[in-house]
Amino acid sequence: MNEIFPPTRAEALRKLSDFVPKAGRDYASRRNYDLPDKAHPHVSQLSPYVRHRLITEAEVCEAVLGRYSLSTAEKFVQEVCWRTYWKGWLEMRPQIWADYLRDVQRLGTIDGVARAEAGQTDIAAFNEWAQELIETGYLHNHARMWFASIWIFTLGLPWQAGADFFMRHLLDGDPASNTLSWRWVAGLQTQGKHYIARSSNIAKYTESRHNPEWRLNTEAEPLSGPPHPERRPIPQSGEPQAGLRTGVLLHEDDLSPRFLLDALADAPIAGAALIATTRRSPNDVSAQVLGFAEGAVQDAIDRWSNKLGEQGPVTREPDTVAAWAKDNGLEQVVAPYAPVGPSASALRLLRKRLETDGISLVEVQRHWDRTAWPHATHGFFRFKKAIPELMANIDGISN
Repeated sequence: MNEIFPPTRAEALRKLSDFVPKAGRDYASRRNYDLPDKAHPHVSQLSPYVRHRLITEAEVCEAVLGRYSLSTAEKFVQEVCWRTYWKGWLEMRPQIWADYLRDVQRLGTIDGVARAEAGQTDIAAFNEWAQELIETGYLHNHARMWFASIWIFTLGLPWQAGADFFMRHLLDGDPASNTLSWRWVAGLQTQGKHYIARSSNIAKYTESRHNPEWRLNTEAEPLSGPPHPERRPIPQSGEPQAGLRTGVLLHEDDLSPRFLLDALADAPIAGAALIATTRRSPNDVSAQVLGFAEGAVQDAIDRWSNKLGEQGPVTREPDTVAAWAKDNGLEQVVAPYAPVGPSASALRLLRKRLETDGISLVEVQRHWDRTAWPHATHGFFRFKKAIPELMANIDGISN
């Protein structure tokens, strides 16, 4: 059990309750300070829970806006919506994730990567962040930006290897947020615009804990790459059919299944879970990440066991789920929609297995995603214009 991040909805609600009083002006003025020695007092640290939807984006925003106006809590609400924006953007350009995984697979052994991951460089700040990530599964967002910039522009290492290091160790490792943020730092996401870590900025926002003066490359040019792939339409939400023998399948991308159960006309016969955490990388995923995801899935099963029917397997293997569905005589398996990433890949394999037995797989999208993702066509600043409307209707899209 991770002592800092117990993988339960109860802990997510506790962290949210503790943070809400600080979500207004304190967050707006102090959010950039990286203070692990003070337990990161100015940020919510909710990201591992939101990434697995032990608590949802809508729930977090609704709690904050129950105390503050949107104008007062604007910076925090925008930070929550960045995650939604990245998901929508990648959903329309899934080839970016496929290309990234291919690149990681092809990298092989690169001089300097192992030392960087172990925190054995001549930059003390970088080394501390590497150790914090490995030990806790978490890094402050500002530290992530500094770390990625130093990795790419000072150490001269492939951005894909750094993104993979994060994906293997971050409890909130998310295909969209992680991949696209590393691309943004590198100058590939907003092409020609990169992020350069500077000693003065690090010194200010670590309260002089670190000041890597003269050690950082501040003259580097952005990386170059191919243009973004053409946008594809966002896949439509599936619709469960009434009158069929139905099983519910949970996965680590969405562990608040009330919206899914509300979409069913009949009670499910049985429930199971498919865990795709090992698919985050072709390399070994950390034990902390695996433990958090598995614990979060088990927490969801425990909370919803009386609504999911007979309990089935909790497995990493699509074939095991397919066998469970056949053995229970299911006619449809209903799951939360999995955005681009490991769970989506696992569900694609499962769909093929189920089709051979005449069983349909129905992925249901949340109203939040269906409402927000279509606005993620370009940059975040265009998406940001939709946030007031999203928040104004939050009661209707809390699912």
